[in-house]
Amino acid sequence: MTSLVTTGLFCGYNVGRNNEVSISHLQFADDTLLLGEKSWANVRSMRALLIIFERASGLKVNFNKSMLTGVNVSTSWLNEAVMVMQCRVGTIPFTYLGLPIGGDARRIEFWKPVVDRIITRLSNWKCKFLSLGDRLVLLKSVLSSLSVYFLSLFKAPQV
Repeated sequence: MTSLVTTGLFCGYNVGRNNEVSISHLQFADDTLLLGEKSWANVRSMRALLIIFERASGLKVNFNKSMLTGVNVSTSWLNEAVMVMQCRVGTIPFTYLGLPIGGDARRIEFWKPVVDRIITRLSNWKCKFLSLGDRLVLLKSVLSSLSVYFLSLFKAPQV
């Protein structure tokens, strides 16, 4: 991806007060998020990059699980780009690495996935087999790890 950006074949998304930082991709393990300006050159470059990756690595990109999401992009343009990419249309907010991207962190509904995940993690344990001390350790572990993970990216709402 970096070589596409350096050669000008892919234009990333510029952020900062004076657009001083260009972000083209975020990666963690097997999850990749590509960020770029709305252009047919970017769409073609993304498709070509993913096909070259498949051939070079022997791995398979699951285009059925892949999504193309537009911000301030017309629906017709996005649908045409999705046909070229052979993927699905994504909506905002979406989830990347378990974090909601594009939502309003100031709204209580935004934090529902955090609460749901905590409930799920805690309900998986059969509490009747745990002592009071074990339950407290489990509770502390789940509450601290999930909240720290979410708060590493978002500011908690004021109540």
